Amino acid sequence: MSTPARPILFVSLPESGLLNPLLVLAGELTRRGVPDLWFATDEPRRTEVERLARRTRVAFASLGEVFGELSAVTWDDDVYRAVTQTSRFKAHRAVVRHSYRPDLHAEKFRRLETVVDKVSPALMVIDCMSGFAIDVALSREIPFVLSVPFLPSNVLTSYNPFGRSYTPRDFPVPHSGLPYPMRFTQRLSNTVFRLRTLAMFFNPALGKLLSEDARYRRELRLPRPDPMTRIEKADLVLCNSIAELDYPFEIPEKVKLVGAMMPPLPEAPRTEPGPADWLDAQSSVVYMGFGTITRLTREQVAALVEVARRLDGRHQVLWKLPKEQQPLLPPAATLPGNLRVESWLPSQLDVLAHPNVKVFFTHGGGNGFNEGVYFGKPMVMRPLWVDCFDQAVRGRDIGISLTLDRPQEVDPEDVLDKLTRVLEDPGFRERSQSLGELQRRAGGRCAAADLICDLPVLAQRASA
Repeated sequence: MSTPARPILFVSLPESGLLNPLLVLAGELTRRGVPDLWFATDEPRRTEVERLARRTRVAFASLGEVFGELSAVTWDDDVYRAVTQTSRFKAHRAVVRHSYRPDLHAEKFRRLETVVDKVSPALMVIDCMSGFAIDVALSREIPFVLSVPFLPSNVLTSYNPFGRSYTPRDFPVPHSGLPYPMRFTQRLSNTVFRLRTLAMFFNPALGKLLSEDARYRRELRLPRPDPMTRIEKADLVLCNSIAELDYPFEIPEKVKLVGAMMPPLPEAPRTEPGPADWLDAQSSVVYMGFGTITRLTREQVAALVEVARRLDGRHQVLWKLPKEQQPLLPPAATLPGNLRVESWLPSQLDVLAHPNVKVFFTHGGGNGFNEGVYFGKPMVMRPLWVDCFDQAVRGRDIGISLTLDRPQEVDPEDVLDKLTRVLEDPGFRERSQSLGELQRRAGGRCAAADLICDLPVLAQRASA
């Protein structure tokens, strides 16, 4: 008698940067006819999950509504200002203070346990920030794959001076935005960053949360948290980048660098005149897209309009600006003729793939950084929080991007200078295209799907 198939359960927080790579991977498995796929995430993402079905159904498992403290999109203005302040460490600390919520972690853990009881997965595929899902996998002894949409060093480097780490001791701490190798003063800053990260948990407020976390872990019979446990206990770690985009260090064998997770392109069909037709008619386009978290002020919006105005006659500008921020634009009659503003694009990937897009002006998030490289686009970066600074400094050192001098501000002279240098120096484009070829060779969704399907736990299931 054959053993009934047991499913693969994907789990992700609802943030686009974490969720999207897993949606692409699940979509590839559906195209291969892999049966019994489940996807657990927060309720607002139901439609995107249910849209995945191709040859096999992907069942949506709701983890309830989004917890605002765990979702950057819902942060209030005070929190946004705190996590985008000039001090890298204070910004890092603000993220930890706001998002470290043991009670919410425990609630998500319980909700996912209910899903696991229903699904009985043979394998879980988990985004690396969903600590509650990793805890479920560990407590239930379920094999799991970790999805990392960041640079590999982001999950392989310790934040404190005594923690286990796969990178050298003098390697830059994640979120520090420091280069490698470093000058003496930078090494000192790196050490202080680590020490302050350790010391901040001696603060009474965070100390109380640590005690609360310990209590929940006793109640739920969970092991003591250790960031490297997720790496060591994973059957496989899929990193959506390539080694050439990070500073050199020895990467563990189980960490597979598969490059950017791209769906089949073009992603959006051309059903009516739109941005794709407009792009076809241009010769040189600057694409501005700052992700779903960035909040611009009226002054910053005006400064970016001024940048477009000064590029008129040489370059067109396509700007993805969320609908809620468009009231900050000057009157339509005063906008420069080379500027096209869209509140939504059918596919950012289709835009980046277009040959007439010559540079990507971005906040430097993990997905956007790797996508820009994948399509061979040089970049100008305006990093504002956590890992964006790490991508920005590596892009600068590799020679594929420049970073604004004062990212918290938008100085038209600074922006225009960086854009002009990247557009006019062919070295930026040549290096980006060379790295893009390496990204594509890494295999993306196809390589990731092959690795998952070849895991012993699934091979045993198939032969049972």
